[in-house]
Amino acid sequence: MANHSQLGFQDASSPIMEELVEFHDHALIVALTICSLVLYLLAHMLMEKLSSNAVDAQEVELIWTILPAIVLVLLALPSLQILYMMDEIDEPDLTLKAIGHQWYWSYEYTDFKDLSFDSYMIPTTDLPNGHFRLLEVDHRVVVPMESPVRVIITAGDVLHSWAVPTLGVKTDAIPGRLNQTSFIATRPGIFYGQCSEICGANHSYMPIVVESTPLPHFEAWSSLLSSS
Repeated sequence: MANHSQLGFQDASSPIMEELVEFHDHALIVALTICSLVLYLLAHMLMEKLSSNAVDAQEVELIWTILPAIVLVLLALPSLQILYMMDEIDEPDLTLKAIGHQWYWSYEYTDFKDLSFDSYMIPTTDLPNGHFRLLEVDHRVVVPMESPVRVIITAGDVLHSWAVPTLGVKTDAIPGRLNQTSFIATRPGIFYGQCSEICGANHSYMPIVVESTPLPHFEAWSSLLSSS
């Protein structure tokens, strides 16, 4: 999760987030190159007097017309590729339904007969030592590691948004509509997120916690929860 004075993204825990971080670095390099070139040209024009031939040269006009188009293509192609990857859902191993309420989340594991629960934020007064304030919940979402997981997201009252940054997931929860997204957790761990749509007075008190575990641990957890 994020920490104080952190300047970059959280460590990627899914292939989509890895692609997003790489695209961010790629776009940053392009922007840095453009800024450096513009600053150089401004300094050059201030320090040296350009001749009329240089200002009116057709070659210069051709370059500053074609070069921005090339830059836009260099940014558009990887961006479109990531967009298609984020929308692609191929035969998930697990389907999870997340329902946003004011101000908690309900989860249903649709591949299991009776596996559903509500997830509330743990109040600060009841928070165990070592846990994160305003981010810990009483029931975590547990998913198997290295398995495609489809998340169907909706809301029961107002607009919400199911967002877990380290997994590269952020999808709006809209009443009366089903949105879906997917992710693959590439490593075991606990990943924190929050509702990212202003949904009322307690908007900041409905966190999301996803716990990625090996498949045997997930099967044991699901069997225990189904039998209880």
